[in-house]
Amino acid sequence: MFILSLTYIAPLSEVDARIGPHMAWVSGGYDNGTFLASGRKEPRTGGIILAVGDRAQIEALLTTDPFVTAGVAQYEITEVRISRTAGGLEALSLGG
Repeated sequence: MFILSLTYIAPLSEVDARIGPHMAWVSGGYDNGTFLASGRKEPRTGGIILAVGDRAQIEALLTTDPFVTAGVAQYEITEVRISRTAGGLEALSLGG
């Protein structure tokens, strides 16, 4: 599993101008089975995505995020080998 930490590197007005295409891109990640969970950071400095799959494929996917292509955000990727979960969260150990 991967924790994809998105950090805004441009003013929120520039981020907000691209939120629609970014959310469509996020939906595609759910549709293809790569993304398991996502949401905004608080305070609003970026977001987090929990993802499964091959690291090289995930790295390639991140380059297509409209936030990245517009230069308003960047990602940090952390690989995690989930070894234990609370009841109901067993899917988080997929790929790990």
